[in-house]
Amino acid sequence: MNLNTLRTSVWLLTALLASPSLMANDMNPTIQPATDQAVTDEGLPSFYPQLKQQMTYSDSWLSGNFTDFSQWQAQSRETLRSLLLTPDSTKDFAPQAIEKQDRGSYTAEKVAFNLTDESRVDALLLTPKSAGPHPAVILLHDHGAKFDIGKEKMIKPWGNNEQLDSAQAWADKFFTGRFVGDELAKRGYVVLAVDALGWGSRGPIKYEQQQALASNFFNLGRSLAGLMAYEDMRATDFLASLEQVDKQRIGVVGFSMGAYRAWQLAALSDKVAATAAVSWIGTYDGLMTPGNNVLRGQSAFYMLHPGLPTRFDFPDVASVAAPKPMLLFNGGKDKLFPTQSVEDAYAKMHKVWQSQRADSKLQTKIWPELGHVFYQEQQEEVFSFLDQWLKP
Repeated sequence: MNLNTLRTSVWLLTALLASPSLMANDMNPTIQPATDQAVTDEGLPSFYPQLKQQMTYSDSWLSGNFTDFSQWQAQSRETLRSLLLTPDSTKDFAPQAIEKQDRGSYTAEKVAFNLTDESRVDALLLTPKSAGPHPAVILLHDHGAKFDIGKEKMIKPWGNNEQLDSAQAWADKFFTGRFVGDELAKRGYVVLAVDALGWGSRGPIKYEQQQALASNFFNLGRSLAGLMAYEDMRATDFLASLEQVDKQRIGVVGFSMGAYRAWQLAALSDKVAATAAVSWIGTYDGLMTPGNNVLRGQSAFYMLHPGLPTRFDFPDVASVAAPKPMLLFNGGKDKLFPTQSVEDAYAKMHKVWQSQRADSKLQTKIWPELGHVFYQEQQEEVFSFLDQWLKP
């Protein structure tokens, strides 16, 4: 052995003796790899508890980081708008009437208009025959993994018996057999419903295609959830542009995914004067639980804005609409939204409205015997709420 080899051997031995942990690893083959390198059965990284702890919602009004509510609201709306990853449209709406049906005290129309620069869509529009301008409501349909109908879930369709049968069956299951839009039109409201991408005339997408659709939006530098949110804003702008509509009295009503869209729209748009959201609210912490749809991908991508959860909880987003009137209903037997998560979200929101001395404008209620539905009794309370805030 030459002198250089001897020196190297001595150096290696010294380093080994100075590293007991290394010696232990070499001598004890039973040591297991770290457990935080895997993925859970729910598709979460095994270290997700540490990531959840970093979701501090620093942009929440309740964070203590803000003192001026108007400034916070404007800043939050700007942040939310930027997270949509969707640029403003430049095209005029250029509406066109396709066909019309007389429904007694109101008319039903199929209309086409430019929803965005890329999409010209069909919509359903109901207009009272009485003299206007009228209060108006934009109706936002649910998900339900039922894609053959979208706007037709809210407004009764015509001219296609298969579509009508599908819509009526949906109304029977979730709405006590009624079409919410038609009930509102009977009460003197102009009503608009538009398909989200993937539903009705803009689909039908297959359930298992949602993941690829959302991924491809990211590939294109955009967001599926952001597109849906922005399209809801544009649909509201279109409704406000109609001469028969009182622009100061526009409300939004949504069920299930449509409820998420409703309070999100109220947060994003000044044109919304009152909001009713049925069967979609909770906290991230309370909804990120085993078996919940939030963790399953697919449908969740329609409500997933990259980067948002570290800055805002769901009720924080809804609270950007404060102190405007808002109603939220949930079912006590709704398996998708655990009661504790709903109550926690309600409590957060009441703190925000209370901070603006407007708690009377926030109405929240859990219907203990109901599940994921929007039944007639709930509808009647929603209609009374809208009448209170949108009718003179």
